[in-house]
Amino acid sequence: MSTWDFSKTKHHILICNGSSCLRKQGDEVTVAIREEIASHGAEDLIHTTRTRCNGRCEDASVVTVYPEGNWYMNMTPETGKNLVRGLLQSSTPLQEQISFSYNQGRFAPSGNGATGMLPSVGAEKKRAKEKAMAETKEQ
Repeated sequence: MSTWDFSKTKHHILICNGSSCLRKQGDEVTVAIREEIASHGAEDLIHTTRTRCNGRCEDASVVTVYPEGNWYMNMTPETGKNLVRGLLQSSTPLQEQISFSYNQGRFAPSGNGATGMLPSVGAEKKRAKEKAMAETKEQ
């Protein structure tokens, strides 16, 4: 195991490798992004982390970039490479693929991605379903 020194890191890219993203080239996107970083010798500037599900399955394959707080949707190996090139040019690349951006203390939808639901709504639906199943078992 290594312990990295992030003192020169400017961007942290989180690459979803949950099941929906993997079905939509999540692993290939991961490889392409990492290869593009290496081809520019930018390993000290851009760090990547392969994650599990990030909760935006309808937008698969999903990539998130910090500290910018931009969530990118429908990523492919080619757009992954373009993302790295844009970050190295100090721009906000792939505007049309941003589904959420961090702005004024919260994540704001861009209008590009799936609408989705708030986690609290999903949790309430899950509790209601579980309650209904328990009541059915009791009968």
